[in-house]
Amino acid sequence: MFGFLQKMFGTKSEKDVKGIQPMVEKIHEAYKTVTNLSDDELRGRSAALKVTIQEYIGAETKQVEEIKARIEAEFDMDVETKENLYKEIDEIEKASLKKIEEVLLEILPEAFAIVKDTARRWKEKGELKVKASAIDEDYLRRKPDAINVEIADGYATWKKTWNTAGTQIVWDMVHYDVQLIGGIVLHQGKISEMATGEGKTLVATLPLFLNALAGRGVHVVTVNNYLSRRDSEWNGPIFEFHGITVDCIDLHEPNSEERREAYLAGITYGTNNEFGFDYLRDNMARSPEELVQRKHHFAIVDEVDSVLIDDARTPLIISGPTPKGDKHEFIELKPRIEKLVNTQKAYVNLCLTDAKKLFTTNEKEAGMPLLRAFRGLPKNNALIKFLSEPGVRALLQKTENHYMQDQQKEMHKIDQELYFVIDEKNNSVELTEKGIDLITTNSDDSKFFVLPNVGDEFAKIETTVADPKKKLELKDALIQEYSVKSERVHTINQLLKAYALFERDTEYVLEDGKVKIVDEQTGRIMEGRRYSDGLHQAIEAKENVK
Repeated sequence: MFGFLQKMFGTKSEKDVKGIQPMVEKIHEAYKTVTNLSDDELRGRSAALKVTIQEYIGAETKQVEEIKARIEAEFDMDVETKENLYKEIDEIEKASLKKIEEVLLEILPEAFAIVKDTARRWKEKGELKVKASAIDEDYLRRKPDAINVEIADGYATWKKTWNTAGTQIVWDMVHYDVQLIGGIVLHQGKISEMATGEGKTLVATLPLFLNALAGRGVHVVTVNNYLSRRDSEWNGPIFEFHGITVDCIDLHEPNSEERREAYLAGITYGTNNEFGFDYLRDNMARSPEELVQRKHHFAIVDEVDSVLIDDARTPLIISGPTPKGDKHEFIELKPRIEKLVNTQKAYVNLCLTDAKKLFTTNEKEAGMPLLRAFRGLPKNNALIKFLSEPGVRALLQKTENHYMQDQQKEMHKIDQELYFVIDEKNNSVELTEKGIDLITTNSDDSKFFVLPNVGDEFAKIETTVADPKKKLELKDALIQEYSVKSERVHTINQLLKAYALFERDTEYVLEDGKVKIVDEQTGRIMEGRRYSDGLHQAIEAKENVK
C-alpha cells in the first residue's frame, strides 16, 4: 500500500528536486548568455555581481558607517546611549543579511552559470587568457610556486593544470544538472546527500562562489586536514580567477598573523577541530586585535554526519601546555608498572592453560581460572581465541553470573589471586593487595602508595604535641605527604590504564613522534585531541615519546 502511494504522489526528495527544477532552467538560460562572453568579459561579470550586492545593501552599509563614526567621534558618550547605538547596528545588520539573501537568490542563476562556464572553458580550451590585472599579480605573489598562471606581454594565462596535494591535476570537469541541483540545495542551507561519483567536491564550488561574492567570508569545514588542503588547492583556481581569494587555516599556526589572514580570504577551508579551537581561543581573547576569526556568515560542512554526529561526542577543550616536569613521575614509576603487567600476563597465561585443560575433563572447574584470566587481561589474544570455541563463552558468562550475585560477595575469591582487575564494561582498572605488595617491593617506604589518614593524624598531633610551632610543622609535613602520595597513586592508576586498557594501533597510533587518538567509531585519527587527567602523558611514557 505504501509503495503504491509513493508511486502516486512521489517521495519528499522527488518533490524537492521538482521544486528546484525551475531554478535549474534559469541557470541554463544564463549559461547560454555567458558562453558568448570573452574571458575578460566573463571575469568582468563576476566583478559586476559583487557590485550589485553592495549596491543592494548600500543604504544599510551607510547607516552602520554613520553610527560607528558617531560613536568614535563622541568619545564622552554615556554608556546607555552607546549600548543603544550598538543594538541599532545589530538590527541594521540583520536587515542587511536578509537583503543579501534576497539578492543572492536573484543572481544565483548567473553566478552558477559563470562557475560552470569557467570549468567548461578549462576543459575544452585548456586555458583562460585575460588582460593582466591586480588579481593575477596578487595570486602569483601569494603562490610563487604556482604552475597554472603566467603573465607575459600584459596578459595573464590561466592553464588547466595545477598542483593539488603534491600531485598535478588536469581540470576536466563540467557541472551537470545533478551538481546544479546539489548546489542550490546547499545554498538553501539544507543537507545534500550525494552518491560516490556524483561530484561532491564540484558541487560545493557553486554555492561557495555565490556566497563569497558578498565579501563576508565563506567557510568550508572538512573532517581532516588532508581534505581541507586538497580541496582548497583543487577548487582554488576557479575562485581565484574571479578575484575570490582562497586559503586553508590548517596550513598556518594557531594565533598567527597568517591564520588571521586566512580568515580574511574570500573562501576559507579548514578542519572542524581547527575552526572550533579558533572559536574557543577568540572567546578567550582580551582585545579585538587578538581575534583571528571574523563574523560568521556562510559555511558548508563536508561529511556532515561525521562532523556533527561522530565528532560531536568529543568536546573541544582548550588547556595550557603540559609542563615537561609532570612527565618525570610517569617515567620514574613506569618500571614498576611494566613489572606488574608482565607478572600479571604470566599468571593469566597459567590460568588460561589450566582452564583449557579442565574444560575437556571437568568443565565446572574450568570456570574459575577462565574468569580469572578474563578479569586479569580481557584483551589477551589467546583468551579471545579460546572464547571463540563452542561453549567457552557460555561457561564464562555462567561463572561470572555466579560470582556477581549478592553484590559480588564471592568475587574476591577470583580477584585475590590477581595483581590488578580490569572491568571492561566500565573501562576501569583497579590494583589488588597483591599488586600493591608487588610494586612496593624493594621500596624504602613500605607505605609508598598508602595515603595517610589526615583526620586521625591531625587529632594525634593535637593530643601529643604541645608546641604550637611544632604542631604547625607536623601538619604541613602531613599535608605535603598526602599531596605527594595522592599524586603518586593517580600516576600509578593512569600508567596502569595506559598499559591495560589502551592498545597501540587500536585506541591510538604513533605518528610523527606523537601519540594520536583514533576515533573508535570511524577509525579516523583525531588530530589535536589529547586524553585528559594525565592519561595522555601515561601513554607517552609507555611508548617512550619525548
